[in-house]
Amino acid sequence: MAGLASPALAEVMERSPRPVARGKIAASSGSAAPGFEALIAAAKLGGTVGFVVADAATGAVLEAHEPQAKLPPASVAKAITALYALEKLGPGHRFVTRVLATGPVKGGVVQGDLVLAGGGDPTLQTDNLGDLVARLAKGGLKGATGRFLVWDGALPRLRTITDDQPVHVGYDPALSGLNLNFNRVYFEWKKAGGDWKVGLDARGERFVPAVSGITGRVVKRESPLFTYDQSPGREDWTVASAALGKGGSRWLPVRQPAAYVAEVFRVLARAQGIDLPKGDVVARMPGGTEIGRVESEPLTEVLRDMLKFSTNITAECCGLTSSHAAKLAASGRAMTDWAAQRLGMTSSFADHSGLGAASRVTAADMAKALVAAHRGGLGLKPILRDVGMKDAEGKEIKGHPVKVLAKSGTLNFVSGLAGHIVPPGGREMIFAIFTGDPARRDAVPVAQREGPEGVSGWTKRSRRLQGQLINRWAGLYA
Repeated sequence: MAGLASPALAEVMERSPRPVARGKIAASSGSAAPGFEALIAAAKLGGTVGFVVADAATGAVLEAHEPQAKLPPASVAKAITALYALEKLGPGHRFVTRVLATGPVKGGVVQGDLVLAGGGDPTLQTDNLGDLVARLAKGGLKGATGRFLVWDGALPRLRTITDDQPVHVGYDPALSGLNLNFNRVYFEWKKAGGDWKVGLDARGERFVPAVSGITGRVVKRESPLFTYDQSPGREDWTVASAALGKGGSRWLPVRQPAAYVAEVFRVLARAQGIDLPKGDVVARMPGGTEIGRVESEPLTEVLRDMLKFSTNITAECCGLTSSHAAKLAASGRAMTDWAAQRLGMTSSFADHSGLGAASRVTAADMAKALVAAHRGGLGLKPILRDVGMKDAEGKEIKGHPVKVLAKSGTLNFVSGLAGHIVPPGGREMIFAIFTGDPARRDAVPVAQREGPEGVSGWTKRSRRLQGQLINRWAGLYA
């Protein structure tokens, strides 16, 4: 397949000559745009800042700084994943979760096994399962003479997306061919006298099934904040009492999603009068007749939400489904090869979400890819979120005529933003900005990576710089 890379982005200049304002859109500050060198110096980020801004129609580079600096893309990688999935799967692709019967249904009872078969849907929610069970019950289903089987082999089983995150963060769950609630469980606690009352459930908006295969206990200690242990079909959490206050809640990651979904389905089925035994997770897909299904939204909508909410599991499921790889690293390499051939990129992807720190992207590469996607009509721009124009302090300017359709990405001491600057008239631009201090990130112990000292201020300064650069380009080049 022929690549779509723009020749204008094959080589980019390290520094641009001082541009002359075109006068179509004034800088939001009302004064002449400051030089980017001053903006970078004022941000005091350390590490590296790399950016490219280019004409969207021609690919001609308008301004660049450290364009070949290789930095972790963080969640900006999801923009490439979206392009990859759109081409490999098609915009109308739907993930399907099915219920099968291995024998005939007589008197509402399956004469054989009932099978819940996952199709790799990263967006399946408890309410979807509840509605599915309700339809089965309305159709007369009451149970099965055989087993309740669960198949999750549509995608490889991954205990985590990356091993360099704290054990308890909900944005780094397991994944498999059968997922639920982004593979998170709701953990709630409340001080009751001298003791703690805790509960875990798989809540949706309309169904709130309790779970027993995942447990949580409050333990009197200062640290660690959480501990985790598992055995087949069971997951056990403890949390330090010193960190809890009088009550609260949070979503915890699920590490054995198939067992989790099996329990939730069984609890929902029982509430609708369908009696099933405990679910058995099987390695091979059982044959049978379909008696019910849940379909995801079309891929375009799945990806739109992924880009808006930056859901890591959605990115990984879409990437793995596209590559058919048995390992995440191999899937990342497959997307890397595709991006090189199709978009002219030389960057490397270790995963599809950007959560792991091993991927490396340059601003020149990302701008090149976005120009190629734009000129080739690959469908990314319509599903990017409008992040808005920002003022000098990084706050969104409501009602600003310029749209900024982009994907952001954040890790500790790593921040990126890439997309389109769309003025109401005049030149549309494509940009990529990456800031990062990977050595500083790597120095943070894994257990402290949910919010290490100094990261909040660093990220705020990086985002302010991104907004200032976009403001500058809108004032100078549109």
